[in-house]
Amino acid sequence: MFTSIVVPVDLSEIEISKLALERASTLASVSNASLHLVYVRSILPITFMEYVPPSFDEEQQADCEKRMKELVASLTIADKSKVTSAVRMGSVYNEVLAEAEEKKADLIVVGSHRPAMATYLLGSNATTIVRHAPCSVLVVRPLS
Repeated sequence: MFTSIVVPVDLSEIEISKLALERASTLASVSNASLHLVYVRSILPITFMEYVPPSFDEEQQADCEKRMKELVASLTIADKSKVTSAVRMGSVYNEVLAEAEEKKADLIVVGSHRPAMATYLLGSNATTIVRHAPCSVLVVRPLS
């Protein structure tokens, strides 16, 4: 069925990510697939650099990596040796698609909000991932 599944994670909206992770974990277990979680940090605009301490990037990276490891530990998947996590920096959809290419993913499972007017006008990361993914994409939304 699947051999490599990538799941973008939004650490600021963990509930939506957890829905996608539940589906991806089930699919990975059934398929004996590897599961790759990826969180993408935003690039801090250069104009803000004078207002943050010099160690800001390293501290943020370490904090995100710690939170991703905790998330991996919380997954209900039998073989955790097949689960990896990565923290990347850049634009969400570019980095998720790059991760999918690197991991030779045959499925991306992405959580998404219900569409709203802002989504229609501005677009969303899930939309761009679906449009440009090199593999199948499963979009998971909350029921309510």
